[in-house]
Amino acid sequence: MPAGSLSEQQEDVVSIEYFTEENSVACVLARMDQCRNERFREVMRSVITHLHAVVKEVEPTIDEWMEAIQFLTETGKICDERRQEFILMSDTLGVSMLVDAINHRKPSGATENTVLGPFHVAGAPKRQMGDNICLDGKGEPLYMSGRVVDIHGMPVSGALLDIWHSNEDGYYDVQQPGIQPDFNLRGLFQTGPDGRYWFRSVKPRYYPIPTDGPVGKMLMMMGRHPYRPAHIHFIVGARGYVPVTTHVFVRGDTYLESDAVFGVKDSLIIDFVKHDNEREATRLGVDNPFYVAKHDFVLMRTPR
Repeated sequence: MPAGSLSEQQEDVVSIEYFTEENSVACVLARMDQCRNERFREVMRSVITHLHAVVKEVEPTIDEWMEAIQFLTETGKICDERRQEFILMSDTLGVSMLVDAINHRKPSGATENTVLGPFHVAGAPKRQMGDNICLDGKGEPLYMSGRVVDIHGMPVSGALLDIWHSNEDGYYDVQQPGIQPDFNLRGLFQTGPDGRYWFRSVKPRYYPIPTDGPVGKMLMMMGRHPYRPAHIHFIVGARGYVPVTTHVFVRGDTYLESDAVFGVKDSLIIDFVKHDNEREATRLGVDNPFYVAKHDFVLMRTPR
């Protein structure tokens, strides 16, 4: 029979390896032969391999798999410019902290990173050093100060601190539009030559992450609580230094050891000391009684 005959074509068809339970990974990966992006190919090979391994291990029913797809669908539907449910899911599964840890391996002494969280807002107003970022007048007065330094303890001039936290009731301003003033408990502060910063606010409180969406239902099914320990968010950066996204946590908080998003690190737990001193309160520009907190941020130089 001449080359390319029906018999040879039939042999080629027979040699094709069709999808089976046993060869599922190899079959899907073979379809990526034309992928030109090596990094994308590497990532997808791993995702496909591990996803198939999970499915083979748990052997979900059709109904269970459709429920998983519906969970992702509902997660996407609840996302908007004020709420990011996928970040919340990543946070509560510990993935955000893991990705952060891998990408921010630092020398001893440098301020440790932690999760950004879903409530950061770009474009916060620049404040004068010492300004009060609490615009709704609610909460226990706080005076916080410290320095931004390098790993040798030298002050970092011109460092920008982007600061935000929740209010007395445990909500961020973006969660309560029309209730809280815009940019309540947010502000940008820039250090001078001595690297020092100080600002006034209110003592942060623990709060639950949003539980009215798919992630909240997932936590309930897992038997987990939704609470985050009291904290203040910071992004600190300066020209020539690696920026750090981090928190400071209130020592003694109930939820330090069970943070819903796994964000706590020992080096980030600090004292919030209560004072009852009218003269000192007047000097600092806060109502009495008040809290004082101090923390230095240590930046590392940008690698050359």
